[in-house]
Amino acid sequence: MMAHRPDVKEQFNEAMACDTRLVIEVVVNEYGHIFKGLGSLVDIGGNTGTTAKAIAKAFPHVRCTTFDLPHVIESATRDASIDYVGGDMFERVPSADAVMLKWILHDWGDEDCVKILKRCKEAIPKVGGKVILIDMVVNPNSPSQDSTGSQYFFDMLMMVLCEGREREESEWKKLFKDAGFTSYKITPALGLRSIIELYP
Repeated sequence: MMAHRPDVKEQFNEAMACDTRLVIEVVVNEYGHIFKGLGSLVDIGGNTGTTAKAIAKAFPHVRCTTFDLPHVIESATRDASIDYVGGDMFERVPSADAVMLKWILHDWGDEDCVKILKRCKEAIPKVGGKVILIDMVVNPNSPSQDSTGSQYFFDMLMMVLCEGREREESEWKKLFKDAGFTSYKITPALGLRSIIELYP
């Protein structure tokens, strides 16, 4: 729809940018250590570049790339500090020290998530590379029932809008194993969402 409806695309892009501005400020200011040692990073599904611009500004030593569908990249306002690449994450992901997916995988079913994660694994070095996910990790035993309830509401939203879902740690772990990753680390950091680091 967005490829054919500029008004819808503009509204969607701004909605994603608003969410990103809030989330990436917390990530950069409080969890900046996740970018330590990186020389390059690709933000998959990076829309018009809000995440990449924030990371490049905070960590000038990290060369950032925004990767999204060609019609999205075409409408992005260019910033000299980042690269813009159009393509399909199911086919190929640009090479970098790290690949980031912010609230992407919850849009997809398990089989597609494994395909995406395999492309990500191919794009990073076997030594020192990683994939950074910002996504929900549902914890039914969480002391905060309000948060868990909100996560389940998002789960229903994904079920209605697309083929995706919110996942518990055991479900994430299976995806990571099926995609060939050897280990991972989850940091509950962003209210309903967590930072997940995957290692090849």
